[in-house]
Amino acid sequence: MHAIRYERVGGPEVLRLVEAPLPEPGGEQVRVAVRAAGVNPADWKTRQGLMPGPPEFPRGIGVEIAGVVDAVGPDAAWRVGDEVIGWSVGGGYAEYALATSLVAKPGGLSFADGVAVPVAANTAGGGLEALAVKSGETLLVNGASGAVGAMVVQLARAAGADVIGTASAANQAVVARFGARPTTYGEGVAARVREIAPRGVDAVFDCAGHGFLDAAIELRGGTDRIITIADGTAADKGVRFYSRAGATALDLVEKVAQRVATGEFVLPGPARTYPLAEAAAAQTESETGHGLGKIVLLV
Repeated sequence: MHAIRYERVGGPEVLRLVEAPLPEPGGEQVRVAVRAAGVNPADWKTRQGLMPGPPEFPRGIGVEIAGVVDAVGPDAAWRVGDEVIGWSVGGGYAEYALATSLVAKPGGLSFADGVAVPVAANTAGGGLEALAVKSGETLLVNGASGAVGAMVVQLARAAGADVIGTASAANQAVVARFGARPTTYGEGVAARVREIAPRGVDAVFDCAGHGFLDAAIELRGGTDRIITIADGTAADKGVRFYSRAGATALDLVEKVAQRVATGEFVLPGPARTYPLAEAAAAQTESETGHGLGKIVLLV
């Protein structure tokens, strides 16, 4: 099978399309014929050595997949032919990948849209739990037009929270479409948020970084009920850096996928797709942090 592998940490040039052995599922594992692989910031951060990866080389890369079950281990709960989305084991940038943490892909959802759900829903749901956001409270989401931010807004709104979302001037209508009251980020954001919510905000979910935490602390009057998934200076400021590694909210992922399929939830934009062989270019675009829609490798 074709797969993306790399033999050392470094820039996107270390990624190579190679011939790799077809993996065989064991135990509860299944083998998925991958139709789409999600490109996430954690992928290129691991490739760069900014996040820990497997100790051995060559390494596979990518965790988020959508595809069709192709073979099953003796204890697997899935059947050959099932369409699934979820997390791969050993690298999802490949024609075939092993997996155990999966949910059913709704029939009305394309593979490219389906692969946009697992990581974003898992991270958004876990962050909202960490913030203990309740119905009637006001949540501020920085970076509300991105993959995770969009999911945070919609999950919080569904739970009865009022949401203010920051984004670029060009994406204000996008944030409003998710159900948030939009404003722009950057200099003066604290004052703009106060105009929208003069009684203050109850919690802050920073999905974008870019020096936003000082404004968040100012708005909250301290570091309580603030989390970030994007600002590496969080610890220095006494703010919690939130990371939800692995699939820990499969029920939520399945429900969100169903809501996206029915149109109750919407994705930020159409998938930005690349062929598997152009994984390096896809990761380079991911590193820029611009553009709406999930970056997806089509297999």
